Parts: sequence; C-alpha cells; structure tokens
Amino acid sequence: MPRRPRLELPAIPLHFTQRGVNRAATFLDDEDFAQYRQKLGEVLAEHDIALHAYVLMTNHVHLLLTPPLAGRLSAAMCQLGRRYVPAFNRKHGRTGTLWEGRFKTCLVDSDRYALTVQRYIELNPVRAGMTASAGAYRWSSASASLGGAADALLSFHPVYLALGEDARARASAYREWLALGIGADEARSIREHLRQERALGQPHFQEMAEKALNRPVAIRGRGRPRTSRVPGVPAGLLPDSNAN
Repeated sequence: MPRRPRLELPAIPLHFTQRGVNRAATFLDDEDFAQYRQKLGEVLAEHDIALHAYVLMTNHVHLLLTPPLAGRLSAAMCQLGRRYVPAFNRKHGRTGTLWEGRFKTCLVDSDRYALTVQRYIELNPVRAGMTASAGAYRWSSASASLGGAADALLSFHPVYLALGEDARARASAYREWLALGIGADEARSIREHLRQERALGQPHFQEMAEKALNRPVAIRGRGRPRTSRVPGVPAGLLPDSNAN
C-alpha cells in the first residue's frame, strides 16, 4: 500500500526528526557533526528551505524549518542522505542504512507554537543530561538564539524576531522563555503530534490545515482531545495570536 503524502503546506513550519537505525549513533565524533551540519546547510539552501532551529544529538536530529512548497523537504533530505551516509559508512567501516526508516514531521502553528517547538528542540541536550545549559551545547541553534555567535544555517522565524526590536532584546526575551523549560504535558503533546505526523496548533489552525489538505490533522487516540493546546505561554512574551 502506498504511503500517504506528508502533511505539508506552503510556508507553514514543520518539526522534523530522524533517528539512527535501532537508535544507533549517527555521529561518532566532532567531524561527523560538522560534516552533517555542512551538508544540511547545502541541501537546505539548494531547496530554499528556511531553518529556524536545530539540534544534532548523538543518535537523532531535530529541525524546525519552513519549506516553500510541499515535497521540497523530502527531496532535500534524500540528497542529504546520499551525501552524508556513504561518507559516514566509509569513515567508520560500516555498510547499510544509517537512519531508521522514514523521517517524521508535523505541521506547526506559527502564531504560538513555533517558539515552543524551538524551545523543545534546543533543550534536548539538557533533558538528555549532556549539558547544564542549552547555550553551551555546540551542535544546536541555542547559542545563536541566545545572542551568541551568528549561525549561518539559521533564518529566525518571524515569531522569534517579534520578541524584541533588536537582537539584544530578542535574545533577552528568548532567554527568559528558554528558562521556563518544557512541562511534561508540553513535551508529551509535541512528541505525540510528531509521532503521528499531525498538526500541532490551535483549533483554527487545525481546521485550516484540515480543509486545505482534505484529511484529518488532529492526533488520533481514544480519549484524546481534538485540540492540542500547549500550556505555559506567558502573556507579553509572544506577539498577539492574530499576528501574521
């Protein structure tokens, strides 16, 4: 049976994740991380895909990005696999697949959810006990988001840019946001929408996506609510939900 097309809409962010086969390592040293990061930047630029946040863990990756058209992300990731996996296999004397099946994505409501997903991504190394602070982890966008050195891979999402009038103000506001952490319900909701490849967002966003795609976009499961509100968004930190 053919796979159903992914939930993709032009100019709507996607949360992307891909894991190593059997959860095995996909990066064994700093050179591997650097090679993947370089090749990721190349394919995203070739397909005009904006990257808003990322983290490269030892056996999986998370990205928050916006493709201009449906299908662009799949094409970019196929190219990335063809460039990274053979080089990794040659270097480490292995053969066969590196990634576990098909990558996962979910649509992300820009208005109030993109920044929550960015926080979830950038706190991944902290939750894993790999670092005490997100900004100290070398292979993520957190340092740039917090006002550190510029990262050529990144194109900050408008919801991040709306946090302040200049880079310093944005970094300060985002530091406060990151310090709030991720609650258990938040994390569970993000993971479940990603696992089922659905649309994470407010009811009006899910209704728009459902009409545009002519298919269900809410997470499935007995007793699960149709909506997927992410709690804990502090008033004044994010722009009005009606902002474009």
